[in-house]
Amino acid sequence: MKEHFSEQLETLRQQLIILGAESESQIRLAVEALITADAEKANAVIAHDSVIDQMELRNEEFAIHLLALQQPVAVDLRFLVSALKINNDLERIGDHAVNIAESAVRLSAMRPFKPWIDIPHMAEVARTMLKKSLDSFVRRDTAMAIEVCKEDDILDQKHRSIIRELLTYMAEHHSLISSCIEIMNVSKNLERVGDLATNIAEESIFIVEGRTIKHHNDLREASR
Repeated sequence: MKEHFSEQLETLRQQLIILGAESESQIRLAVEALITADAEKANAVIAHDSVIDQMELRNEEFAIHLLALQQPVAVDLRFLVSALKINNDLERIGDHAVNIAESAVRLSAMRPFKPWIDIPHMAEVARTMLKKSLDSFVRRDTAMAIEVCKEDDILDQKHRSIIRELLTYMAEHHSLISSCIEIMNVSKNLERVGDLATNIAEESIFIVEGRTIKHHNDLREASR
């Protein structure tokens, strides 16, 4: 019975890894669609969201089933509780990819400027955070998870910098207001991806150490 339960936990872990890869791919494709003004690629991201939604629902049902029937304790219980949270965070990342793709569709006919401010760099930071948070989950690597938590401040600063620059553009060039608002929306969605990657990293720490790290509190202790 114990061996079967361990196999079921591993199945859930693998399903989360697959969902994570899908969410990461959605963010990458949405940003590519934005930068290349590829409305077709953006629409493909939007259409694929239903696949991610179904994966999230299956994972949730499976995790709840294990909680109800196996009544786990200790590290297994921590894993299942965190798996439910991570599963939800990954689905929400897919939603943010859709939001970026929708902006990409609207911006596809417009001329970029500077080009796209610092959105490509911000997207790379967000995707790196997401990849590292998933790696920390897979490898049970709390040091990597802590790195992700610390990098969230960098992404927040980049978001604020982009907003300030866009506000300047809007004040000086009224014809760019619509484009600027769309890019602000993209920046905000990337900032939220960073927040969700941080959530996943925090859950990875909780699974391994049983330690709750929220809002970057107690990072120094977690790294000891």
